[in-house]
Amino acid sequence: MLPNLTHPRGYVGLLALLALIVVPFAFQSSFVYHLAVEVCVFGALATAWNIVGGFAGQLSLGHAVFYGIGGYVATLLVAQFGISPWIGMFAGAAVSAVAAIIIAYPTLRLRGPFFALATIAFLEVCRLLTIHEESWTGGSSGQNVPLNIGLKWMIMREKWAYMLVAFGFLVFTLWISWLIRRSRFGFYLIAVREREDAARAVGVNAVAVKIAAAIVSAMLTSLIGSFHAMYLTFIDPSSAFSLDLSIQVAMFALIGGLGSVAGPIAGTVLVLPAAELARGWLSAFGNGTHGFVYGVVLVLVVLFIPRGLVGHLGAAVVRIIDRLPGARREAPAVADIALKAVPVERGTPILVAEHLHKRFGGLVATDDVSLTLHAGEILGVIGPNGAGKTTVFNQLSGFIHPDTGAVKVRLADGSWALPHRPDEFARHGVGRTFQIAQPFAGLSVLENIMLGAFMHTASREQAEAVAREVAVLTDLTALLDVEARSLTVGGMKRLEVARALATRPTVLLLDEVMAGLNPADIARAIEMVRRIRDAGVAVLMIEHMMQATMALSDRIIVINAGRMLRDGTPSDVVNDPQVIEAYLGTGYRDAQAA
Repeated sequence: MLPNLTHPRGYVGLLALLALIVVPFAFQSSFVYHLAVEVCVFGALATAWNIVGGFAGQLSLGHAVFYGIGGYVATLLVAQFGISPWIGMFAGAAVSAVAAIIIAYPTLRLRGPFFALATIAFLEVCRLLTIHEESWTGGSSGQNVPLNIGLKWMIMREKWAYMLVAFGFLVFTLWISWLIRRSRFGFYLIAVREREDAARAVGVNAVAVKIAAAIVSAMLTSLIGSFHAMYLTFIDPSSAFSLDLSIQVAMFALIGGLGSVAGPIAGTVLVLPAAELARGWLSAFGNGTHGFVYGVVLVLVVLFIPRGLVGHLGAAVVRIIDRLPGARREAPAVADIALKAVPVERGTPILVAEHLHKRFGGLVATDDVSLTLHAGEILGVIGPNGAGKTTVFNQLSGFIHPDTGAVKVRLADGSWALPHRPDEFARHGVGRTFQIAQPFAGLSVLENIMLGAFMHTASREQAEAVAREVAVLTDLTALLDVEARSLTVGGMKRLEVARALATRPTVLLLDEVMAGLNPADIARAIEMVRRIRDAGVAVLMIEHMMQATMALSDRIIVINAGRMLRDGTPSDVVNDPQVIEAYLGTGYRDAQAA
């Protein structure tokens, strides 16, 4: 898939890229050609790093290990076996992919700085191994690249030829980054970066997508490292496996704007030429000046534009571009597939929890809780604070594993599944919201809902069409282009519901969806829940708004001290003496009587 070059965003971006090669040809200077090569190389490296560091939010401070692997594998294959670097660079990419799996598989299952620390450790190990294996790597003295002139060997006499090849690597890396950002995979990476639990609730296997991002980033970095070694015609451990290089590449992405396609190249174009020019003009007197330039720019960005150049200025630039001829796009037609789950006869059990027990140390949070949700039903769960409702709720969606007991979900063919992880529950038809709304703040309302729709759609266009239908159901159509962070509390609550509905669930778990809302939003939420039930989705809701719970629920379960206290119709529950004593109080009974 290629960008639409007839749209202003496409051709303006292409023109900006072409300036990187047009300007050097205008100067006809070896230094300017060299500077253009370095901009293309480091822009590509920053773009590759951004896939794991920006899109996925996993800090890789030893990312130069993949650059070094690519450079050394390509160089050694040329020197030892006479294999063209155009072939050797793919061998290096394969080795880098294996290295990425070794680093990422154990560390990205954990939250915290473990991945960053592992990349630094692996970088140092590779540097020491390269120094130690002097017989074939050249040790600390490094390795010269055989000077076989010709495109086959990636060794050219003219700087402009290198510049064209480097530009090709940059365009390829940007294209891969653009494809990822627009794809389901890219949306999942951003979701994991912003709110991993919310991502898991819409069916994202967080560990798998983070590992995949690390592999793609490592392979691209390795390819670029192979070319750069041929360009420099020399490689040594201290420069190939350099912590400084890793930090420099990450800094370019940070200055330009993490998580954006254009950010890494924008940061490189801003900083690298200024640093190289300062180093060239000041010569020996300015030794280390490039580091000073990097530091000054980084401090200014952190203080005044913490979201980077693209994050701070990108929206304004896009608005200007979108005023150009040909920018207007028609919204896709609304789909009619969002809630087409396989019909289940009303009253059929579709979610069953059996004898759930959960203990946290000496605290018994769930004590032999069993419940059944039927198709076409709204089941309310009430109880005092600390009664164990949220623990039960999290067990019903896979976020907490019961010590004993099981949760079963009815599948379309009538069989029962026993999911364990949140993403498995989501794929088996259990959608959920969170007590404290967890929108993906950096994405628009439309993109938030699309994250849920991707589970059952084959393309971005289908996901967008489903999202627009769900927006109608949840009163969000007018807000589709608004950033999620700008919504009111009521809007965020409805967005949580919409995102869950876009997964096409048969069961929707609502966790205090009316908490903190004003009366108008509560009335809107009540109507929304009824529309959802009428669309064929069974609803289980935890709610402290008793009037709403009584008005909506077909059946109510009362939990107290981790145990089931009552299960019955609203009228039976509200008049039960035990329920009144434990939760409602005599004031509620008197108000109902009045």
